Order: sequence, then structure tokens, then C-alpha cells
Amino acid sequence: MLTAAQPLVDEHAALEAQLADPAVLGDQALMRKVTRRYAALGPVVAAVAEVRAALGDLGAAEELAADDSSFADEVEAQQARLGAAQDKLRALLVPRDPDDDRDTILEVKAGEGGEESALFAADLLRMYLRYAERRGWSVELLDATESDLGGYKDARIAVKAKGTPQPGEAPWARLKYEGGVHRVQRVPVTESQGRIHTSAAGVLVMPEAEEVGEVEIDPNDLRIDVYRSSGPGGQSVNTTDSAVRITHLPSGLVVSCQNEKSQLQNKESALRVLRARLRQVQLEEAEAEASAARRSQVRTVDRSERIRTYNFPENRITDHRTGFKAYNLDIVLDGELDPVVQSAIDADEADRMSRAGQPAATQ
Repeated sequence: MLTAAQPLVDEHAALEAQLADPAVLGDQALMRKVTRRYAALGPVVAAVAEVRAALGDLGAAEELAADDSSFADEVEAQQARLGAAQDKLRALLVPRDPDDDRDTILEVKAGEGGEESALFAADLLRMYLRYAERRGWSVELLDATESDLGGYKDARIAVKAKGTPQPGEAPWARLKYEGGVHRVQRVPVTESQGRIHTSAAGVLVMPEAEEVGEVEIDPNDLRIDVYRSSGPGGQSVNTTDSAVRITHLPSGLVVSCQNEKSQLQNKESALRVLRARLRQVQLEEAEAEASAARRSQVRTVDRSERIRTYNFPENRITDHRTGFKAYNLDIVLDGELDPVVQSAIDADEADRMSRAGQPAATQ
């Protein structure tokens, strides 16, 4: 196991040297890339050091026990310590999603259910905004289309970590499991008979692409249309053509943004989303051709599946992928999403470890 980890330890040392290189310090994009990778390898280096220290202490305890049987308990304690350190290192060596240290673009869209679905989409957006606030992330509203009753037909936000997050703590590492269909069961505000209705909203999550170098977009491949933004009841309606619609002709992808009053700002926001979508398409095409081992490293969530039910009468939330169930829906919608997310992370980790032929690590 130490032999398998050594290349990562060597890479960590090389990255540390790069962080002191003026050429790297002067290139912001490269600096971000090196810093993220350096932080991601930190736990592996620490785990390797712990295994080596445990091996050394176990050897010393065994030598003492050979001369004095009273040290037998110390040998058992060091064996347990070594086993725990090896389990931790083994888990860290399982291939992980290479995008886990990235920021995220998240979209919420109303589905079947009309105004009730749009109101539920607004509830989901609020939940993610509060979750981001709890985790100390910054959020930028890229675009939103309101419904007549104050819900959202669609909304798009960028979620960013502040500084360099610890491994597994970046927005994509935790929010990627939110992609899919979210179902709600409750009495709509438009229901006069008090009957419970079921509607749904969709969530799409993408790791944000780097502005330079990752996704090359030829300006000749873009059709850019400008128009006046619109809103319910005459609200948020501009008197200038500030809204922007970008069509990527080779792929057919269309992105619209109208949230800002500036046409230039809307164009930049639309391009950010387009880069993320194009990169996502590239990744999904690559995954379709990859081996099962490769697929285990990356996204395990089918964005078309129904992933979760929010039952208001019972104050219950259920995640259909992991079996997670809790009766604190009001608290979850207020941003306490970590237990639900952690159930998906644990299930994903168990799946990756089983594919790698390893037992799941115990917490």
C-alpha cells in the first residue's frame, strides 16, 4: 500500500516546490490548479506518515515484548493503530472524482405542476442558498425567471468556495449529488379543497469550467441574440435589450441570461454556463466510452432520476438512492442539508471501494 502511495507523496513534494516558483505564482490559473491538487494530496501524505509511524512504533513494541511479556498489550494497541491507519490510507487511495475541488453551477427548473412546481423550485433554491451560507460559500445569482406567484420557472446560481477548501469540502464535492428530479407532496396555495398534490422540480449541477484553457469556444460557433428581459406583472422588465441568448451551433446548446441590467454582464454569465455545459457534455461522452473502473471515479448520479421526496404533511424527507429518511423537513429546507448529502457521499464511497475490491472504511 505504501508503494502504491509513494507516487502521490512524490507528486505532493513536487507541487510544493512549484508553489514557490515565481512562474507559477505569476500565472493565476496555474496557481489555482496547483494549489487545489496540493490540497487534495495533503490527506494522503498525512495518512502515509501515520502508517509509517505506526509501523515503527509496532516494531519497537514487538522488540520490547520479546524481552518482557508485559509489553504484549502495547503490541495489540499498536496493531490496532496500524490497522486503522492502513484503512484510512486505503480509502484515500481509491480513485475519486477529479472535479471534487471545483466550484459549481446549479440550476433549478420547475417541472410538472404549474405554479406549485415553480413555488417548490423557489423553496429548493432557498434551501441551497442557506446551505451555502452555512458552509461559508459565496453565491452569485446568474439568471432567474420568476412565476406569477413569486416562484421560479428557472434559476441558475454559481456557488464558490472561499479560499482553498479541504478535500471533499468544495461545492461540487457536496452538491453534485443534488442533480435529478425532486418531488414534493403538499397542499398547494392554489388548492381550495385542502387536497395534497404531487409536483416536481429538476436540479442540474455542473462543475464550473476554468475560464481559460479548459473549454475552447470559437466565437464563430456562437449565435448571440439580444432582447428585452421580462418578469411577472411588469416587474424586472428592462427598457433596453440587455437580455442575452447564446446558441452554440455545433452542439445546439442554448443559454439565456437576463438577470443583470448590463448586456455585457449577461453575456459573460451565459458564457460561464455554456462553458460548464460543454465541459459536462465532454465528460459524459468520455465516461460513456470508459471502463467500469473509470466510471467509478466520477459521477454516479443519473440526472434524469427521481432522487428525493419532500412530504410536507409528514414533515418527511426521503432520499430514494440511499434510503435516507428523516422527519425534519422544515430544518432541511432551512439549509441543514449535510445529513442528506452525507448519506449520498457514504453510499458513493462504499460503491467506489467495492468496485476497487476493498471493504468500505469504517467511520
